[in-house]
Amino acid sequence: MSQKNSKVIGITAVVIIAIVAFIFFQNKETDQPNTSAQSKDSKTIVIAYQTGVDPSKVAQANGEYEKDSQKNIQWKKFDTGSDVVNALASGDVVIGNIGSSPYAAATSRDVPIQTFLITSKLGSSEAFVVREKSGIKTPQDLVGKTIAVPFVSTTHYSLLAALKHWNIAENSVKIVNLRPPEITAAWERGDIDATYVWEPALSKAKASGTVFADSRQVGQWGSPTYDLWVVRKDFAEQHPDFLRSFVKTTLKQIDSYNNDPKAFSNPENVEKIAQLTGSDTKDIPLLLSGNEYLNQSQQITTLNGEFAKNILDTATFLKGQGKVDQVKPDYKEHISSKFIQ
Repeated sequence: MSQKNSKVIGITAVVIIAIVAFIFFQNKETDQPNTSAQSKDSKTIVIAYQTGVDPSKVAQANGEYEKDSQKNIQWKKFDTGSDVVNALASGDVVIGNIGSSPYAAATSRDVPIQTFLITSKLGSSEAFVVREKSGIKTPQDLVGKTIAVPFVSTTHYSLLAALKHWNIAENSVKIVNLRPPEITAAWERGDIDATYVWEPALSKAKASGTVFADSRQVGQWGSPTYDLWVVRKDFAEQHPDFLRSFVKTTLKQIDSYNNDPKAFSNPENVEKIAQLTGSDTKDIPLLLSGNEYLNQSQQITTLNGEFAKNILDTATFLKGQGKVDQVKPDYKEHISSKFIQ
């Protein structure tokens, strides 16, 4: 056989092997599950949380949301609800923990989110504190004083509601927009006379201040506030099973706390909550007891009942204060209890 023929046979053999290999691997790929779908399904879910104290922080610290859902989760900490809303609007996060006031403002602007779970009905975990050296002894002493609060937060709403209850005009006090870490720094410098805030800034203010009112009292005056879990609508449509798992994990912690608050507030759980929130461990049992945590049936009843009106009232109040431009006829399209069923 000539050298030329040997080359032709060799090249032909290589081509045949390549074709067979191509067919083999094509068939093998066809037999495999859709790997791109698997990758999409296993994509990390980004969730925004804040530093409020509630039972679900234990599940977060233990990695129970990941275990129960079998999904990868990236938890991102935010200082204010308005920051969380911005992240939800941009798609940087798909689930977020925010208060009812920023939620009312966001849904009034048609940010595509919906409440699917109530974290808590707020009580003493958010409070209005005045500095001991400020000379403030009665609500009327607030006139002319400087009060710090994160704007369009639940505490901002509660502060304005409290001033209205005390018949104090908003323009008779100086209200400054500061995030909780900035409030702590301003408080330590003596730049502010009072603040309405949550943990961990709240405990730091209370160390040298007096509580004038908390969100439980303001709620009794007719302006209740909530901490909420909200989700982008597109994510909710595509991942209902994840939301059901998320709800189940959260309600398990709520039931555990409600069944025996003292047992739940053991040193191990308290330490886990402290690490996530930055609160002092000694304050956490009291902070936990300051809010109301709704069980499954209470969640469904509230979300399908009074909640929409509470949000409408909040939005109406915010519009009256010039904090939002419009109010919707109702907010039911932004509320869903189907993941709790």
